[in-house]
Amino acid sequence: MSNKKQPNIIFILIDDMGYKDLSCYESSFYETPNIDSIAKDGMIFTDGYASCPVCSPSRASIMSGKYPARVGVTDWIDHGNCHPTHGLLVDAPYIDHLPLEETSLASALKESGYQTWHVGKWHLGQESYYPEKHGFDKNIGGCFWGRPLHGYFSPYHIPTLEDGPVGENLTDRLTDEAINLIKTRDTDNPFFLNLCYYAVHTPIEAKDEDIKKYELKRKEMGIDNVQEFTMGDHFPCSHKKDQRITRRIIQSNAKYAGMIENLDSNIGRLLDSLKERDIEKDTLIVFTSDNGGLSTAESSPTCNLPLSEGKGWMYEGGVRVPLMIKWTDVIEPNSICNEPVISTDFYPTFLDISNHPLMPKQHVDGVSILALFEGKKKLDREAIFWHYPHYGNQGGTPGSSVRMGDYKLIEFFETGNCELYNLKEDIEEKVNLIQELPEKAGIMKEKLKAWRNKVEAKIPELYIHN
Repeated sequence: MSNKKQPNIIFILIDDMGYKDLSCYESSFYETPNIDSIAKDGMIFTDGYASCPVCSPSRASIMSGKYPARVGVTDWIDHGNCHPTHGLLVDAPYIDHLPLEETSLASALKESGYQTWHVGKWHLGQESYYPEKHGFDKNIGGCFWGRPLHGYFSPYHIPTLEDGPVGENLTDRLTDEAINLIKTRDTDNPFFLNLCYYAVHTPIEAKDEDIKKYELKRKEMGIDNVQEFTMGDHFPCSHKKDQRITRRIIQSNAKYAGMIENLDSNIGRLLDSLKERDIEKDTLIVFTSDNGGLSTAESSPTCNLPLSEGKGWMYEGGVRVPLMIKWTDVIEPNSICNEPVISTDFYPTFLDISNHPLMPKQHVDGVSILALFEGKKKLDREAIFWHYPHYGNQGGTPGSSVRMGDYKLIEFFETGNCELYNLKEDIEEKVNLIQELPEKAGIMKEKLKAWRNKVEAKIPELYIHN
């Protein structure tokens, strides 16, 4: 790589997009030809993971190259005390910002001569921790908000984005801003565009013409009157033990599909802008999500089946996400990668491709996946980890987990119980092998415990009842 020109880097991060929310991941309802083209022209990952089932921790891990548990940002950052507080456990503490002591990915790339731009959602702290404090030359739309508080149509009232004409769509606007940065860039230096759309987070809002398209498609597919939800078992956490889980079991929400339609159109505009300026071959493009799709709460707009559960849960639906990467003349078109990769891997990978010396003390929890681009099938890594010691708004319960090879073990803190799954044979996580494979479970549990100790992970404590 040392003799290859530094590529531009466009990192596209979607908010709450589920693993099955794209047609290239076999959705039969949503239509995403432009996003699919990234996979067609590059590599699609079957086992791409966010480092947490909620947003801020995953974002912190991308910027730091560290697991959320090591950084200390283990839950979505809340400045209004909106987290669930009732249960058998006292919620583990977490920090509400990305520490300035971290050498961010943007800061590192800036050292290598990159122009650094953040566009869209940030959600990593108040103004003292905004993108410009973490190495970004430009910050358009990034603030402490976790979602568009006033909706997806102007006026937005986002403190770092001037309102557009009344009715302007936020996803359209952010794409306009990104394209303008590319258009007016310094052509002597590469750029890093951190394009973090607020879509497809709630509120679920779309353009009328896109909603009508998918209302018609519902009828054409014969799913306009089918059962969309099931009332399942009771929630596994004590504070919701008397409530039953309502799960979406089919992708059929026309508004949500309309949001994805508009997002896809905007990705198409962005890709076209690269072609128009003849820099497509000089640009690495990554497309992924910060956590799984929202399927068990807040109107449950999408379905992640066959993955279990969704956002806020330790199961695959909460952490397995779409991931595709395009880099012309390096990544073979139509490539498929089955190796597990996770949010922390982007930092060392981007340093690797930019000819920046690796910073192992900073991106200590990530590994460069450049070798996968070049045809290698496996990484030199034994395990990947998750730690979410909080009650999720979506019904998940505090726990941590580890994946080693095809096996994944989850430890739940409220009960102390563990579950073990063979993801290759059981992607739905239906068959708990904890009794059948006690030796493997024991090894993985000890591995998980040792990792938590190493990263000084915070563990919730039991309430003391008098």
